[in-house]
Amino acid sequence: MYLTQEGYDKLNAQLIDLKSKSDRLITQIEDVAQPDESCEDGLATQLKEELEVVNDSIDKIESALKMSEIINDTKSSTNDIRVGSKVKIKISGKTEKEFHIVSELEADPSKNMISDLSPLGQALLGKVLNDEVQVVAPVGKLTYKIVSIY
Repeated sequence: MYLTQEGYDKLNAQLIDLKSKSDRLITQIEDVAQPDESCEDGLATQLKEELEVVNDSIDKIESALKMSEIINDTKSSTNDIRVGSKVKIKISGKTEKEFHIVSELEADPSKNMISDLSPLGQALLGKVLNDEVQVVAPVGKLTYKIVSIY
């Protein structure tokens, strides 16, 4: 898995936050647990369930960080599109739009950061300036022309 330095740093910060939240949840569970009661109170059960979700997220992020490679040079000598590339494309000969190709962990369509595993991301990988790709979208088949890569 490839990550930009920014994406790696964000995941690392998220991991730190989740570990802190896990510690807080453990303290809360210890505070509400009643050792002399045979049935567990609803709040303790809810906190334990939340802790399980947090710990699962911690495991996933730790695994992703261990298996990831940080991308430093987003442009190759042939100027092909790869994870980390920023591209400007013309959509069906009309509108121009810029995208940053990132891993699925970093993807945020609201910030024009698209996953390398998305249909458009996959279609763009390996392409060069002035190439055209066609992608089937909810509105139909769209043609994207690569205007610039940076």
